[in-house]
Amino acid sequence: MKRSIVIAGHKTSVSLEDAFWKALKEIAAARHVTLSDLVSTIDSERRHGNLSSAIRLFVLDHFRSGGARPGATAHEGTMERQQTQPAVIRPS
Repeated sequence: MKRSIVIAGHKTSVSLEDAFWKALKEIAAARHVTLSDLVSTIDSERRHGNLSSAIRLFVLDHFRSGGARPGATAHEGTMERQQTQPAVIRPS
């Protein structure tokens, strides 16, 4: 889905699948920044490729590096990570 967003004072169109838009909004909310500010940061830090690809890679990296799964609250993501830690088995 193509949406318009303001980056550094300039309006631009970005095409992303709905799941990426939703995840990006959740990341922005969790960081207490606007969607425009988050996308501006992604844009300024990308080294190559187009903005849509940079956003997809950012979202992927966020969730791979331990961010809460899309749709989960920050607390749920933390609990989920804690529950997936390997159990320590001690001999009796």
